[in-house]
Amino acid sequence: MNLSEQDKKILRIVQADLPDSETPFADIAEEAGVSEQEVLSLLAGLKAGGSIRRFGATLRHQKAGYGFNAMVAWFVDGNKDIVAIGRTMAKRTEITHCYERKNCLDWPYNLYTMIHGQTKDDCQRVVEELIAETGVVQYEMLFSYEELKKTSMKYF
Repeated sequence: MNLSEQDKKILRIVQADLPDSETPFADIAEEAGVSEQEVLSLLAGLKAGGSIRRFGATLRHQKAGYGFNAMVAWFVDGNKDIVAIGRTMAKRTEITHCYERKNCLDWPYNLYTMIHGQTKDDCQRVVEELIAETGVVQYEMLFSYEELKKTSMKYF
C-alpha cells in the first residue's frame, strides 16, 4: 500500500482520539488541510482494502467498572481444532483479545484470551463456561495487578 504524505498526515490525526464534535471528520479535514470527502474516501478505501478492520470507540474498562482482567493461557491439544476453539472463545463479549501462539520449552500453552469482569469470580465463571463449551481443561489464569501502559499503536 502506497500512502502519500497527505494520507499519513490524516492517519496521524485519526489514530489519536477523535475530536469530540458533531463533525469529527470535518474537523480532521480542517486540521489536515484537506476536504472532509478526502478524509472519508481515504478511510473508506483503507477499510474496503482490509487495512482498517473497524472504526470504533475504545471503552476504558477499569473506568466503566470492569476492574478485573485475566490473561488466560490455554493448552489446546494437537488433535483439537485450535482455530474453531479460538473462534468460540472470541465470540464471548467478556473477551477482548484471542491469539494463537506457538508454545515453547516448559510452557505448553498455545491459545491466549484476555477476559474482563467486574470481579475475579466473573473471570473465573467465564473460564468455567469455556471449559464446558470447548473441552479445553488445561490453562493458567494470570490476573493483572497494575496497568503500566495501554496505548494504541502509532503507525505514522
